[in-house]
Amino acid sequence: MNFDFSEDQKLLQKTARDFLAERSPLQVNREVLESGKDWNQELWKATAEMGWQGAAIPESYGGAGFGHLELALIATEIGRSLAPIPFGPSVYLATEAILLAGSDAQKQKWLTALASGRAVGTLALAEGPGFPSPASLKTTFSGGKLSGKKIGVPAGHLATVAVVVARSGSGLSLALCDLASGAVTRTPTKSIDPTQSCAEIAFKDAPAEALGAEGRGQELLDHVLDRAAVLLAFEQLGGAERAFEITRDFTMGRYAFGRPIASFQALKHRMADEYVAIELAKSNCYWGAWALSGNDPELALAAPSARVSATQAFDLTSIEMVQMHGGVGYTWEYDCHLFYRRAKHQGLVIGTASHWRDKLVQRLAAKHAA
Repeated sequence: MNFDFSEDQKLLQKTARDFLAERSPLQVNREVLESGKDWNQELWKATAEMGWQGAAIPESYGGAGFGHLELALIATEIGRSLAPIPFGPSVYLATEAILLAGSDAQKQKWLTALASGRAVGTLALAEGPGFPSPASLKTTFSGGKLSGKKIGVPAGHLATVAVVVARSGSGLSLALCDLASGAVTRTPTKSIDPTQSCAEIAFKDAPAEALGAEGRGQELLDHVLDRAAVLLAFEQLGGAERAFEITRDFTMGRYAFGRPIASFQALKHRMADEYVAIELAKSNCYWGAWALSGNDPELALAAPSARVSATQAFDLTSIEMVQMHGGVGYTWEYDCHLFYRRAKHQGLVIGTASHWRDKLVQRLAAKHAA
């Protein structure tokens, strides 16, 4: 049995890596950060032309029709390059939600726009600190109208359309809202990684459509987040691998007492710990990709496993990157803070590692009880 990706899929990954090495070196991320912009629109258009936004979208809706395995490999390269584009919110969250629960009319309208890059999507979930519970949600959806306020919406002020989690008369529901409506107010908010912006969005009787059956919002939300967790884990894995490689090369080239600092045992042990964390994350990510590509029930366990291990790996490598660069690791001129910022942002965007660890334990307990 072959657990690896195919040669064609690896070629797609190499093509993505070469493309991003040319079009999105780390300097592009830094330029967005230092200019005060929110993203690189030229890069967004270029990746759309490559078919990446529509990688998992069927050709009948304007997508490339590759599949989730290919999308996972593209996500890895997005993570390696720290590409300053809203790829995750639009592709992993909004697109996956519409693919999963959208009507044919909704798919025709929005998936075509999302695949082409003309539209940017997002998921509006949080309303306060911590991961929201159904009982705590105050945003309402009734009679085709949304009212309420969401905070920390990823790419919220860039997005064209939002999948909004709200309470309805039938229970928790997902609503699809065109953010161009005059009944929607958007306010940019600060993010630890300004190249991955967030916003507060207020709805005041904003027109919206039900996404999927009303009252099935929790079930649909769980499925969407599981899918996003796997894809985001691959992006985190790519970032962790790149941070590890840069740190390794730096320690091999920096000398102290006449020898590379990488030769000192203390650093060897720490680099070994990073390598183990990355390989563990990679194993769990591959499991998640397999489950996602076949819509296997194992996704319920694979998704949180991938999310937790990838979050831990990226967090560890970004911290050690700063530490092992010594005094210069804390400076603006070196790229360490770019990886640290991205790792912290991605560790929070769909719930913390602790949240996903609890979810894994609960699902394992439920499976054992059954």
